[in-house]
Amino acid sequence: MSTPVPPVVTPPRALRWAVAGSVIVMIAAGGLFYYASKLAAAKRQANHDEVLVTIHPHSCEPNALTVPAGRTSFRIVNRSDRAVEWEILDGVLVVEERENIAPGLSQVINANLLPGDYAITCGLLSNPRGTLHVTPTAASDAAAKARPSMVAFIGPLSEFRVYLSSQSTALIKAVAALEQAIEAGDLSQAQALYVPARAAYQRLAPAAQRLAELDNAINARADYFDKREQDPGFVGFHRLEYALFQQRNLDGLTPVAQRLSIDVANLKQQLLAQSLPPEQLVSMLVRNLNSLAEVRASSGEEERYSHSDLNGFAANLDATRKVVDLLRPLLSKSAAELLAKIDSAVTAFDAELNGFKVKDGYASYDTVSAEQRKRIADKAKVLANALDGIDPALGLSGL
Repeated sequence: MSTPVPPVVTPPRALRWAVAGSVIVMIAAGGLFYYASKLAAAKRQANHDEVLVTIHPHSCEPNALTVPAGRTSFRIVNRSDRAVEWEILDGVLVVEERENIAPGLSQVINANLLPGDYAITCGLLSNPRGTLHVTPTAASDAAAKARPSMVAFIGPLSEFRVYLSSQSTALIKAVAALEQAIEAGDLSQAQALYVPARAAYQRLAPAAQRLAELDNAINARADYFDKREQDPGFVGFHRLEYALFQQRNLDGLTPVAQRLSIDVANLKQQLLAQSLPPEQLVSMLVRNLNSLAEVRASSGEEERYSHSDLNGFAANLDATRKVVDLLRPLLSKSAAELLAKIDSAVTAFDAELNGFKVKDGYASYDTVSAEQRKRIADKAKVLANALDGIDPALGLSGL
C-alpha cells in the first residue's frame, strides 16, 4: 500500500506578493545605502581641502591661518551656545562672511583670496580677532597680469557712487525723522518711521556690509553680544527695534537714536571714500542674496521684533536691480543670454515679494508660512546664482 503524497499547499497570492515586496525593499535599501555611501565618500573627497575653523564661546581654533591665493573653502563649526558669524576682513572691509551659523552646526565659506594679510572676526564682537595670511601662487601672479582693462567699468562704478550718495542721504533723513519721534516720546510714530528708515539702510546694505565696524554699530543683532539685548554694546537699528516693538518703551532710547544718526552720517562718508573694485560690485550683491536665501528668509531673524523682513528684502532687490542696470550695456554686448537669465530671476523674485504687498508696504513676516518663506528663499538663490555668472562673463573671475 503506497503512502499518500500530501497535497502541495500554494501560498496565498497576497503572501507571495508580500515576500516579493520584502525582497524588493531589501534590494532597494541596499542600493540606497550604497548610493548614500558613495555620496558621502565623494563629499569627503571633495571637502578634503577644507580649512576647518571651530568657534568656541570666546575664541576660534585656530585663530591664525595661512592659505595659498585663489579659491579656499573654510568650514566653520559653531561650538558656542548661540548663532554667530565668521568674517574675513581686509582692513575695515569685509571680504567674505557667513552669518547666523547655528549652535552645533557648520557652514562653508568659499573665498577667492588675493595674496596679502587679512583679519578674522570670530563669533562675539568682543572676541579677539585672528589673522589670515594668503601666500602668492603662480596662478595668482598670472591672474594679476591678465587683469582686463578697467576703462569699461568707470561709468558703472561712477554711477554706483551716485546711487550710494543719494541713498545715504535718504537714510540720514529717515533716521533723523525717527530720532525726532523718539525724542518727542511718540511711540506709535517712532514705530511707523522705523520701517522706512530700516528699508533705506537695506538699499545700502550690500555695500555697507563691507564696512565691518560701522555695520556692526548700525546693524548687529543682539546674538553677537555677550549679554545679548542687555549688553551696553548692543546699539543701532536692532536696539531701537527691540525697544519699539518688544519693550514698547522709549525710556533711555534717545542716546541710541542720536548715535545711530551719527553712524549713518559717517557711513555715507565711508562709502564714498572707499574704492570699490569692479569685481566686488557684483560679489557683494551675491553675498547679500545668499544670506537672504540661506538664513534670513527661513528664520526671520533679521527683524525679529518688528517682523518687517519683507520690506528689507524688497530694498535689497532695489540695490540688485540698480547694479544690473548699470552693467546692462556691458552684458548686452558680451553676455546677452546671461542678462536675459538675470532679468528673468529679478522679475520672478519681484513677483514673489509683490504677492505680500499691503497698503503701507509689506505683510508682517510672522504671517508668512514656512512654504512661502521657502519660495522667497528659492527665488533669491536663483537670482544669486544668475548674478554669479557676471564676473566670468566680463573677464573679472579669478581676480
